[in-house]
Amino acid sequence: MDEKIRRIALAEKFFADGDPRGMRAVAREVFDMNPKSAEGPAIMAEAALYLGNFDEAEMLAHDALLLESNNLRARLVLGGIAAEKFDLKEEFSILRKVIDDSRKNIYTLKNSLLESRRKIFAVKKPGESGKDVAKENEIEMLVSLNKKILCKALCFISNGLYLAGDPQAAADSLREASTLTDNEERAAELYSKHLFFRNYRGMSPGVMKETAKKYNDFFANTIPFSHAKHNYSPNKKLKIGYISPDFRQHAVANFVLPLLKDFDTDNFSVTCYNTGKRDSVTEKLKRNHVSWRDLNGRNLRTITRIISEDKPDILVDLSGHTQNSCLPIMAFKLAPVQISAIGYTATTGLNATDFFISDKVCLPEPEQSTGFTEKILRTQNCCLCYAPGVIRDMPPAGVKAPVLKNGFVTFGSFNNFAKVSDDVLYVWRAILDELPDAVLVIKNKICSIESGREILLERLKKLSFPVGRVEMRPYSPDYLEQYRDIDIALDTFPYNGGLTTCEALYMGVPVIALRGRSHGARLAASILTSADLKELIAQNQMEYVKKAVQVGKKKELIAGYHAGLREHLLKSALMDSRGYMSELEKCYREAWKIFCEKSPE
Repeated sequence: MDEKIRRIALAEKFFADGDPRGMRAVAREVFDMNPKSAEGPAIMAEAALYLGNFDEAEMLAHDALLLESNNLRARLVLGGIAAEKFDLKEEFSILRKVIDDSRKNIYTLKNSLLESRRKIFAVKKPGESGKDVAKENEIEMLVSLNKKILCKALCFISNGLYLAGDPQAAADSLREASTLTDNEERAAELYSKHLFFRNYRGMSPGVMKETAKKYNDFFANTIPFSHAKHNYSPNKKLKIGYISPDFRQHAVANFVLPLLKDFDTDNFSVTCYNTGKRDSVTEKLKRNHVSWRDLNGRNLRTITRIISEDKPDILVDLSGHTQNSCLPIMAFKLAPVQISAIGYTATTGLNATDFFISDKVCLPEPEQSTGFTEKILRTQNCCLCYAPGVIRDMPPAGVKAPVLKNGFVTFGSFNNFAKVSDDVLYVWRAILDELPDAVLVIKNKICSIESGREILLERLKKLSFPVGRVEMRPYSPDYLEQYRDIDIALDTFPYNGGLTTCEALYMGVPVIALRGRSHGARLAASILTSADLKELIAQNQMEYVKKAVQVGKKKELIAGYHAGLREHLLKSALMDSRGYMSELEKCYREAWKIFCEKSPE
């Protein structure tokens, strides 16, 4: 096999190990072997990209392209640089061509491989077979190298597509990427992210369940921990473990304080397993009377050992298929009962997860929970309890509605733009058509990026949206204060707002939401029900428009919401942490009872 190909394969190994400096050392060797080869500077450019040296990476990539105008790796680097700079249009232009060319190369190389194998079977002269086998090995290596570049390009572009509001294309890219890596851990991570992105667009519960079940295949060889010697007493004091990467400045932190502060200390003990980075929010949460294990930076073997030695009765995962998921840890079945809750809105698909916490609105009891591999445990009120103030001091609500000053109603959406489907935009357009003086404020990360604003504007124009009545605001730390500029918030569907809905209500802004057909599509309806604001829930898109228009025409009603909504919320079930914990602990007891009844004496 060509020595240069071997060296390139070694550079890829360093990449897989997270060692860009090792990549750079190999790149120098490749360059010394042949200064006229584009691979040396291309690998150096890729290493510089991962080290954050973007100017150097760009210069080296262009050097490589001078030597080989279509070099895939150099073009990949330029696409990666565009991604780092949030130049979405440039990123898509470069990476789509890299993806297409990589696929073509793989197809051509596989055909060459088939031809080589035909020659081996048809060999007639002594010695020719060995040459063909060597050639076949070289072709297989080239196929592998092209797959690795394709995988990287798909991962880069998936993040850009998600940011640009195309989560379905992002999900498709990640699904393909998961099939291109030889590393099972990495493949599982990519497929998990694929599942997360699938939530942003409508999908039947049955399809979602079958898609999620494939995630469990990545852990087919995982040997679960044994709990044969566990204490099976149904009435014992239960040891609850909460595992999450998000005991920090993260959306989940707004819902975890009741778990640590208001639990029944006579019947439960609590240990937090923090797999993420620590910050000031972490320190605030640690002040509660719970045990704490900081596991960030520990390898999987050490993490599983520490948790198993604590012998939790119930381990509750708060991450699901979100970033830095704890599901690979949960796959080891570290507790007799394992539950998914709060941080994720759909099934995990993981056999080791026994139960999922929902509620009577998200998944009404008469309904068959066809979308879940887990058994469903339901709280009476919302499965979330909003407890703000851990991340930052909450600003006063805007008592005076903007419509009283402006004379026209201002709608707003501060949701992640990936949640804004075309159906959502059509409904919002219909609302503005009915209220010709109304305006819409869209505030999120895509509006912080010049190319993102261009993509958003093009999309709105394509849907005949009245763009002159749309204000695009960039994300900013004072986003809560900016709710004082909004009369009515418009929720997204089928992926509802969770924290966004709670924050809008807490800032005195009523939220119009659509009750959908899945747990995640009914979360806002559950929040509004627990907040005793059922009048803001629509059952279909036509009713969504009707409710938004009706409220938008009533200045006094809007003013009343703004003046009294926070006080109303504080007295509601949505913020009743002790009532919430009582319901949640009933779920834990129910799950433990089911386990004990199935377990041998």
